[in-house]
Amino acid sequence: MKYLEIRLTITPADPWKEIFTSMMGDIGCDSFMDGEDEETLLCYIPAHDYNETALKEVVENHGFPEVQVSYSVQEMPDINWNAEWEAHYQPVMIADRCYIRAPFHPARPDADYEIVIEPKMSFGTAHHATTAQMIQYVLETDMQGKKVLDMGSGTGVLAILAKMRGATGVTAIDNDEWAYRNGLENVAHNDCADIKVLLGDASLLGDIVYDVILANINRNILLQDIPTYVRCLQPGGLLFMSGFYEDPDLAIIRQCCEEHQLQYVSHKVQDRWVAVQFSKI
Repeated sequence: MKYLEIRLTITPADPWKEIFTSMMGDIGCDSFMDGEDEETLLCYIPAHDYNETALKEVVENHGFPEVQVSYSVQEMPDINWNAEWEAHYQPVMIADRCYIRAPFHPARPDADYEIVIEPKMSFGTAHHATTAQMIQYVLETDMQGKKVLDMGSGTGVLAILAKMRGATGVTAIDNDEWAYRNGLENVAHNDCADIKVLLGDASLLGDIVYDVILANINRNILLQDIPTYVRCLQPGGLLFMSGFYEDPDLAIIRQCCEEHQLQYVSHKVQDRWVAVQFSKI
């Protein structure tokens, strides 16, 4: 797969690099690196997903007068990016209970839950704050016998953990074919082949009603899909969401939820990223 490197120069860098990382993710970039100086952000996108109009909208019409952004784009060498990424992939322990590793890492029999993830650049390896916080919520929540939906499932790590904690009838949905195929591999790796992995978005949700919905996507998609989640959630059911910032996103998400029969329960913050829990009234 051919990749493009989009080099952003962001002045001032703090806190704008994190904000523009999220915005670039929304237009298809799937990996990021700091550049040679603090104002440089390197964003990588599959060439077939690149849209210059969308990029210019982020750079030129972002709506933040206090920050200046410029960009350049270049094609990356045709190398095995998965191999490059795997070489820097490290295992993660969440809350001293859930150990997430690649097949080439040693096992940890002392962990309550061990999940094996094939690292293929799908989002959801627990290295990012949003995934880590969602895993913490899954660990804290009674999943026994619950019907669970994982939206924007990426690697499928949340669905797999829910299944390991006793959930039944687990469904994982992602609109990226790469993530979809990686999710299929990962549920098989973890003896969770009965998890239903689907390629698509919230338009796939029909009349099935869930006890728990997990959605780690981004603010705009969440705002668009919250009414659908509510329709598919049992009264008293739980909705966990992440993929956005504490300020200003949390207040916007909360207002939308409260307009749609959802009651705020709690939230977590890590590196300005938020995960939040609501219950259906």
